[in-house]
Amino acid sequence: MPQEPSLRAVGWARSLPISSGVKTARDWTREHLAKLGWDRAAPDLVDSVVLTVSEMVTNAHIHAGSDAQLLLTWDEECLHVTVHDASPQVPEPRHAGEGATGGRGMLLIDALADEWKVYRCPRGKDVTACFQPPAATPSDGSSAAAR
Repeated sequence: MPQEPSLRAVGWARSLPISSGVKTARDWTREHLAKLGWDRAAPDLVDSVVLTVSEMVTNAHIHAGSDAQLLLTWDEECLHVTVHDASPQVPEPRHAGEGATGGRGMLLIDALADEWKVYRCPRGKDVTACFQPPAATPSDGSSAAAR
């Protein structure tokens, strides 16, 4: 019986202390999505991923009062964006009033990601959002320029 090939994946991780600011997370994410060639093949998707990262890291810093660990994992089918923080409290979408300046982060993530989930951990939680790129997006982990 033939064996299926192993899953091919590429990933990156970054610690983001509260003092680092969310811009650091956005810039770092955009840089790694460019390595996948998504900046050219799916620029709107890159914007959605970067906005999601911004919201998730903000939630870790503001609502959890915690440093954040950001992981990006591309498994050739889905980009998994995971942010770990030290709070056991699970985020929930809420309905912010018209004049509210916040409270829409999880609603945005729900609208932008193909799906998102929360995983409880012994020391906090992981919030993971998944993004499936258009079929034309390079999926070999190399940038278009490297081919």
